[in-house]
Amino acid sequence: MDDEYAKLIRRIYPPRVVIDNKSCEDATVIQVGSVNKHGILLEVVQVLIDMNLTITKANISSDGGWFMDVFNVIDCDGKKIKEKEVIEYIKRRLESNASFSPSFRESVGFMPSNEYTSIELSGTDRPGLLSELCAVLADLHCNVVNAEIWTHNARAAAVVHVTDDTTGHAIKDPNRLATIRDLLCNVLRADGDVNTAKMTLSPPGVTNRERRLHQIMFADRDYERVGKEEIGRMHDKSTRPFVTVMDCYERDYTIVTMRSKDRPKLLFDIVCTLTDMQYVVFHGMVNTGRKEAYQEFYIRHVDGLPIGSEAERERITQCLEAAIERRASEGLELELCAEDRVGLLSDITRVFRENGLCIKRAEISTKDGKAKDTFFVSDVTGSPVDLKIIDSIRRQIGPSVLQVKHNSLLSPKQPQGTTFGFLFANFFRTRNLQNF
Repeated sequence: MDDEYAKLIRRIYPPRVVIDNKSCEDATVIQVGSVNKHGILLEVVQVLIDMNLTITKANISSDGGWFMDVFNVIDCDGKKIKEKEVIEYIKRRLESNASFSPSFRESVGFMPSNEYTSIELSGTDRPGLLSELCAVLADLHCNVVNAEIWTHNARAAAVVHVTDDTTGHAIKDPNRLATIRDLLCNVLRADGDVNTAKMTLSPPGVTNRERRLHQIMFADRDYERVGKEEIGRMHDKSTRPFVTVMDCYERDYTIVTMRSKDRPKLLFDIVCTLTDMQYVVFHGMVNTGRKEAYQEFYIRHVDGLPIGSEAERERITQCLEAAIERRASEGLELELCAEDRVGLLSDITRVFRENGLCIKRAEISTKDGKAKDTFFVSDVTGSPVDLKIIDSIRRQIGPSVLQVKHNSLLSPKQPQGTTFGFLFANFFRTRNLQNF
């Protein structure tokens, strides 16, 4: 009954979107107003991210029954959105009820597909792990068509889409799927990771792939800093995000502030984690500079209560730090462009492994017979890669096939702490909740 009533309210008060190119000199301003519900902020941000837009500023307000957010966005070239067709498409996506994906509780299931089989993996990270997994898939006549791999705090997670290399479609034979499961699990357990190594075969669904990676790593408790990984990070705290969690007794909120190096999809990663941890953002702001991003959110748990214990405060701090760090582009960025073929990814990752490269993150994609893959690599100790090794690899596989895109070896200045809610403090002193 509650779901039917919510649908009725959304039909009566559909989302309203205004896209403005006049009020801001260097960005397109998108205003979104809608009936409020848990997860709607993530849904809107995901639509913008799916359009390859970068959010440079945002003001968020969802107190009461109405959601009203303002986003300053730019395209992938750092410019305003000026094409009328693109503007109309964004507006339709945001205004259409169908554009909003189901809530978190509804989206954990998957819809069947005949295009490919989706494989989810998690386990202990180690040098050469991706190469071993790709070799197993190639031996099993599985062609990797898309994949994304993250590593963080000595843990690894991947969502891999594969097809049968003969039919080009999803693999459906139960016996073959069982064999794939067993052999991939054997690779994940090779490092003695018997209890936490996981491999799931499931058809793809409405859940965003990057959100699934956050969920997989969160379930794997990658936010806990232990052992050698923690010792290594203690030597370079300048790369760490600065997260604070404070009480706002005046309005019964918890205030979360974050300073970190700016990068694409940062807001999505933060809001994704807060939503999946069952927190609601009532007010917030995002401001990005040339290199640094600042975010400030006023939150409560879905039960309406602010954070009430030191243990919960510590947990959300760790989880937000992990959300920021998982996609951080550490190391040397390599881009591979080549004719796609079965076993290509296995061959490339084997060459990386044989030359002492460790893959920290990877994005694999194929389209129209072409493979375009991005790898972020370091050496096996986590140190910068000797460019002579890259030159040697390029000679092996072809200089035009592998290009160096970026080398993120310079550490940003350590983020500085802030005073209590400095951007919203006066705002809350002069206004009451009835004015929102």
